[in-house]
Amino acid sequence: MAASGAEGAETDAVAEPVEDRAAVQGTGAALDCPPCGSARVVQVLGDNGGVSFVCTSCGHSWS
Repeated sequence: MAASGAEGAETDAVAEPVEDRAAVQGTGAALDCPPCGSARVVQVLGDNGGVSFVCTSCGHSWS
């Protein structure tokens, strides 16, 4: 029996790097982590469809 292409596919939410951080924030400024100031921020989709951000340097999350 042949394996389906869906086997092994990730079904959980995947964090994607924010490539155009200025466009996400809408102010023209880079999106930095509030506590540590790092620019290493990813955008994640929440369970209820909301958008949150997570700092990959310190682990802080916010929306």
